[in-house]
Formats: sequence, structure tokens, C-alpha cells
Amino acid sequence: MTNSDRLTAWVAADIVALTLRDGALNVALVRRKAKAARGQWALPGGFLLKGESGEQAAYRELAEETGLGKRGVRLEQLATYSDPRRDSEHDQRVISVAYLALAANLPEATAGTDAADSSWVPVEEALRRRLAFDHAQILQDGVERARSKLEYSTLATSFLDREFTMRELRAVYEAVWGVTLDPANFHRKVTTTTGFVQGTGESRRGRGRPAALFTAGPAGSLNPPITR
Repeated sequence: MTNSDRLTAWVAADIVALTLRDGALNVALVRRKAKAARGQWALPGGFLLKGESGEQAAYRELAEETGLGKRGVRLEQLATYSDPRRDSEHDQRVISVAYLALAANLPEATAGTDAADSSWVPVEEALRRRLAFDHAQILQDGVERARSKLEYSTLATSFLDREFTMRELRAVYEAVWGVTLDPANFHRKVTTTTGFVQGTGESRRGRGRPAALFTAGPAGSLNPPITR
């Protein structure tokens, strides 16, 4: 291999930011202001700056393009996208490291300096939109990752406040999976899975009888898994 064979590329960080709004799974989308794909809807993201890690760039771009700060946002690497044709609007080859961002009760997305507009969009609607570059594929992969992780990890509690009811936890599964779950069966599975949730001994009063409050337990994985 000669020096001329080596690839020189720009590296970008793109973010699939998911939260629950009005009982539905939503993703943050931005309308691009930059020359490449200007005016198109896309996932938040941008190029890494000197001295930045991919994760640092993802948090920075999320703040710059949607106004969402680092606090309360759980970020994990999703995948790397390196198809030579994925971004034909730049002279340089562009490789993207995609991240999945999850959080509870995120505020309205507000366009920052790098976006013309920013909005939370229901995932099912976003998946039907024509997004810039290969962002439709990245979004599809991110949603499937979230759906799968609910089966074998305690990810669902990332969408909730520190204390939550069993009904609220079930609503996360129903929104992310797009299904209706039997309340009694779900309660049994959750409470018999070691380390998933812990009762606080407190309850929340509502229209009916008080609902018991729970917090996330010490487990990181679920055994047995809660399958779709």
C-alpha cells in the first residue's frame, strides 16, 4: 500500500436523540442551515473539531443544533457509517460515528447556531420523511437498537424520572415497541427480574387508588429478558 492509497476523510458525529412526548416515542430533527443538504431535515450532527472525541462532538452538536444540554442525556455509540456514497455533497469523504441519546422529559428542541429549525417528531412520522444523506438508515438503526435494548437491559428507566409507577414504566415499553401490554403480566415480569426495579415504599395518589413508586435497581441487564 502506498501513501496515495490511504484514505483521508472528515469524521462527523450524528445523533439519534429519543424521548417520550405525549406518550409517543419522538426523535429530534433539525432543518439544515449548512450548504450541504441545505433546507433538508436531518439528525443533529456535525464534524469533529480538533482535540474532540466523538462523544464530545456529539454532545456539542446536540446543544448547538437543538438546545439540548448534556445534563440528563444518556449517550452511547450506535454504529459507524462509511459508505463512500453516503455524502456526495462534500469534496472530501465523510465518515459518520452515530450515537444514540436517551433522556426523560426533554424540553422543546430549539434551533441553535447550526440549524435553521429544530423539532421533536414522532418516530413513525420521521421514518416516513426523506432525510438528508443516509440519516433515514441511521434513524432506523437507532430506533431498532432502542427497541432491542429494552428486551435485555434496564434502558427503559432512562426515559423516566428517578421515581416512577409501574404504569409509567409499562408506557415506555408500549411507546417504544408500539404494542399494548397486559398490565398484570408486565408487572409480574418486572418485579420477578432481579435488580430491575426497587420499591420505594411510597405511593402516588391519583384518581384511583394510590400507585406504588419504584426506582431503577442495580442491574444493568435483564435475566430473563423481557421479550417483545
